[in-house]
Amino acid sequence: MNLTETATLAADNITLAHRKFTVAKNLSVTLPPGKVTAIVGPNGCGKSTLLNGLARIHAPDTGTVLLDGKDIHVLPSKEVARKLALLPQDNTAPEGLTVADLVRFGRQPHQGWMKQWSRKDQQAFDHAVTAADVIELQDRALDTLSGGQRQRAWIAMAVAQETPLLLLDEPTSALDLGHQIEVFELIRQLAAQGKTVAMVVHDLASACRYADHMVAMKAGKVIMEGPPGEIVSPELVHTLYGVHCDLLEDPATGSPLLVNMRRERSDHARCQ
Repeated sequence: MNLTETATLAADNITLAHRKFTVAKNLSVTLPPGKVTAIVGPNGCGKSTLLNGLARIHAPDTGTVLLDGKDIHVLPSKEVARKLALLPQDNTAPEGLTVADLVRFGRQPHQGWMKQWSRKDQQAFDHAVTAADVIELQDRALDTLSGGQRQRAWIAMAVAQETPLLLLDEPTSALDLGHQIEVFELIRQLAAQGKTVAMVVHDLASACRYADHMVAMKAGKVIMEGPPGEIVSPELVHTLYGVHCDLLEDPATGSPLLVNMRRERSDHARCQ
């Protein structure tokens, strides 16, 4: 598997809107190369919108997304697809499509009119189905799989694309605990091999454990970013989620460990 190629991705003062509603304003974010960045925050704060903006799915009203220092919206689609893979939150595929067909589709950016399936393509395919633990599901149609199995198949397709940049929107949704850990460990492995990863994560504890860098958002703004061990505090957790907690240091990783989480009752509830 060749991950020697590198690429940079940054948002420079972008504003993202849905119709006339501004979701995020004046955002500037740079993904640290070769690291895992977790985008966290409460529901509706603009996490997925930011990810889609970085992936060229959502064009900013103002500002620029820069891929290797160039405006991503003026680059050829195939060039972008060779450098950036996106796993969106909601995926659809034609009826009857098998897992193997889907994973092979991840090699499309590397294909041409005269180029046939190569040994390199097969190596990328083999690595992807192994890494995502879908070897035994290759001949199954996607519409016959459980939600968790389908999610792993889509992850395999993104891995097969072999891009230096990988953007994931809630990559562990619909997965049981065991497969959640497998996916996060796969993400760590890819970063160790040089891939730059950005992922939207709802579970702050997992973000603390598996991310090198964290972007904390609320109401369409980045309110703090940096290594989890430096920025995560009881104050930040309360600001983001309205939850009180205590922090310990994870003895295995040294990352912040949230304990004794509780939500204060409202004044109305206390008076009853």
